[in-house]
Amino acid sequence: MKVILLKDVAKVGKKFDVKDVSDGYALNFLIPQGKAKTATTEGLAKVEALKSQAEADRKVQEDLLAKNLHEIDGKSIEIKEKANASGHLFGSLHKERIAELLSESIHSSIEPSFIALEKPIKETGEHEIEVVAAGKKATVKLIITKA
Repeated sequence: MKVILLKDVAKVGKKFDVKDVSDGYALNFLIPQGKAKTATTEGLAKVEALKSQAEADRKVQEDLLAKNLHEIDGKSIEIKEKANASGHLFGSLHKERIAELLSESIHSSIEPSFIALEKPIKETGEHEIEVVAAGKKATVKLIITKA
C-alpha cells in the first residue's frame, strides 16, 4: 500500500515521503496513529506543495540563523538536570532540548537539524555545542550542573 508520511517514522522514512509499506502496517499502525495517510493523486499533489513550502521555510530560517550566528557564538548556557552522585544524567540531552534552550536564550527559533551533535549528552559538566547554518559555524558552551 502506498502511503504519504505525515511525520518522521523510524526505519520507514521522513515527513512527506511517499513509501510503499505492507497493508497491515499501514492500516493498523501508521494511519490510526496519524503518522501517514493513503496516497491518492490529490494527496500527492498537496504533499508536493507542502514539501516545497516546508523547504522554503527551512531555507529562510537557515539564512536568518546564519546572519545571527555571531549573537550566539561563544555564549554560555547553564542548566540544571537530575543526575546521580557520579554526574551521570538520569535522562539525556538531545538536539531538540538543546535547540529549545538556545531558542529561549536568543529569542529566536532554532531547528534541531542546525545543531551538530554526534550523540546525546549524558554527563554533567561543560560541553561545546556547534551550531551550523549555511556553512557558517558558531560554538556554544553548555554547562550542565546537578539539580
